[in-house]
Amino acid sequence: MTTAEDLGFATALVRLSHLVQKAFIDVGRSHDLTPQQAQLLCVLAQSETGVGMTELGRLLNLEKSSVTGLVDRVQRRALVERVADSCDRRALRITLTQEGLRLAHAAHEGVVEKLEEMAAGLPDEQREAIAEAAWRMLPED
Repeated sequence: MTTAEDLGFATALVRLSHLVQKAFIDVGRSHDLTPQQAQLLCVLAQSETGVGMTELGRLLNLEKSSVTGLVDRVQRRALVERVADSCDRRALRITLTQEGLRLAHAAHEGVVEKLEEMAAGLPDEQREAIAEAAWRMLPED
């Protein structure tokens, strides 16, 4: 059996990221979404005023052209809208439609459920330690 010491920190994180990605794949598939579309909807669900394209690129680690294509595809499905930014007439914010919000909540709940299943065997103190370490590693906004 492989132990944490055998894997090393970086390898363990990479394998963990694959598990998270698999959760998005499985949940996305069940809602006829790509993993990237599911991630986009989950990000947008956290904002009441929408998110700008540059910010979406940063949050999803995508280049501008990739974000544009992703938003185009979900907009064709009537899951998002491009709305004028009240602070910058040249900018657009991406917001969820009612159907997009419904699907975003379903996708988010599905991913949370999958991740909870994956961690079900961990004691509470280990779950808390993982969460604390993950939050410390995230860049400050």
